[in-house]
Amino acid sequence: MTQLAPLAPESGTGTPAVATPVLTVVVPAYNSDAYLDRCLDTLVGVGPAVEVVVVDDGSTDGTAALAQRYAERHPGVRVVSKANGGHGSAVNTGLEHATGTWFKVVDSDDWVDEDAFAELVRTLLAFVEGGQDVDLVVSNFVYEKTGKRTKTVVRFGSALPRRTVTTWSGTRRFRRGRYMLMHAMVYRTQLLRDVGLRLPEHTFYVDNLYAFVPLAQVRTLYYLDVDLYRYFIGREDQSVQEAVMLRRLDQQLRVNRAMLRHLHDTPVTDRRLRRYLLHHLEIVCAVSSVLLLRSGTPQDLAARDALWAELRAEDWWLYRRVRWSALGAVSNLPGRGGRRVSLLVYRVAQRVVGFS
Repeated sequence: MTQLAPLAPESGTGTPAVATPVLTVVVPAYNSDAYLDRCLDTLVGVGPAVEVVVVDDGSTDGTAALAQRYAERHPGVRVVSKANGGHGSAVNTGLEHATGTWFKVVDSDDWVDEDAFAELVRTLLAFVEGGQDVDLVVSNFVYEKTGKRTKTVVRFGSALPRRTVTTWSGTRRFRRGRYMLMHAMVYRTQLLRDVGLRLPEHTFYVDNLYAFVPLAQVRTLYYLDVDLYRYFIGREDQSVQEAVMLRRLDQQLRVNRAMLRHLHDTPVTDRRLRRYLLHHLEIVCAVSSVLLLRSGTPQDLAARDALWAELRAEDWWLYRRVRWSALGAVSNLPGRGGRRVSLLVYRVAQRVVGFS
């Protein structure tokens, strides 16, 4: 990647207009020495505008040593080693060490498109120069699924105005099944600190909380329509592989319940923001229901019923909105025939979208 030109000095001062990085990229890494270099190669080389914080989450392989070699060659790379606490713990640690104005997470088995990344950095620099406090920048992500020739690109142009700083009132309805994952999001760092974001440790699927909890404090958004994030799917031990998710249903449900509690407890007055949060919840609840159905054990079928019974008892309005949405209904069809239809819809979605 070509290094970005430095910012012009402030008039009469001879010092750069921005003294700190505009962007901190946190790379949570656990036993990643087989692929971490692919990730880091796409993040380094843009100059002092970006800092990369690799959080070695108690790896037992050569992850820390590999990351340290990058830190020695690239001044913008730092390595923080800690005891193993899981993905959420690594993100928490990265946030503690971040000095950039904006904050992004790139998982160690994923990577970014270098040209799109350079455009993101230029956009953030322009915000700084223009004195614009943008809370959230959204960009596209690509499913890089092993063995799938045609890559699925998730874009948001139907819901978000392109290259315009807007508020929630300027957004439109998100397409069914489309929502903002962690991969699409760049938050203002101070906003994450102001909301007290603290992801659960030793828990998978907390990226849903990362993409959900801070939104109630997001006032300004910007959609950068570039295919930035490359979301790799293909490792057998990956947390999003269906077989792995079925073994970790308790953690999926833990995150699902945390999202429901958050919306129940958080006053959201903006109508379009609330509509989006409900949309996101509908999808996560549908995933939980279908996975419990896919497992098919009496215990997991009972857990599915318990999830909805708890929500109904605690928040009748939220229960009605989520359970009887289109996704909620199709993922909870009654009887054996209904269950087969729910699973068929899930399989079709897998093939169309390209997720695991």
